[in-house]
Amino acid sequence: MLDIPCRMKAIVQGILNSCKLEYMDMKKGRYMNIAVNTWINTMQGFDTEILLWIQENLRSDVFTPFWKMLTFLGNVGWFWIVLGMVLVCFKQTRIVGISVLLSLMFSFAVTNVVLKNLVARTRPFDAVSTIIPLITRPKDYSFPSGHTSAAFAAAFICYMMLPRRYGGAALLLAVLVACSRLYLGVHYPSDVLGGIVIALAGSVLVKNLVEQFQKKAANKAHAATK
Repeated sequence: MLDIPCRMKAIVQGILNSCKLEYMDMKKGRYMNIAVNTWINTMQGFDTEILLWIQENLRSDVFTPFWKMLTFLGNVGWFWIVLGMVLVCFKQTRIVGISVLLSLMFSFAVTNVVLKNLVARTRPFDAVSTIIPLITRPKDYSFPSGHTSAAFAAAFICYMMLPRRYGGAALLLAVLVACSRLYLGVHYPSDVLGGIVIALAGSVLVKNLVEQFQKKAANKAHAATK
């Protein structure tokens, strides 16, 4: 059985045990090395237990097609790209559409170009033989989740810039896409969490930049009419 409180206690203890500072005297100061291997291994175990629990308790032939359909919506971010382009087509939502596309670009750059290759985390089904993926095995690295990052990059913008009923629907869909990655066994929970954090940072940044641009454009137009 999955004992989350005990595993969280183990994670904290792992962090305390792993963060041992090793100092080496150098000619021009000290070199500090933080050993994090124990923390990584502890988190890996916690992630794995959650995936195995999902596999053993939540998977069903009845629901699997539903989760496959949701994850399909996130393939290469096509659904969210189309959503952004549709919003651009209408004057009243054009700024929102541009913001969605910019947020997706930020998400792709940070997630797929930088962090996946930098962290180089092995997919769960490659690291743990008992985890069985229900879709074609992705060949890229695991952390962070690109599907999750793209989904929330668009959904956060919609939530912040559109009426709540539309933004809420976008967020709900993003949550379901993220859950599909866990259900299908192709991402760890921490991969999904990482994707959400990146999307949140990117969407807030994009929203602020777009608003600043709008203010400058409005001030310039106002000044031109004087």
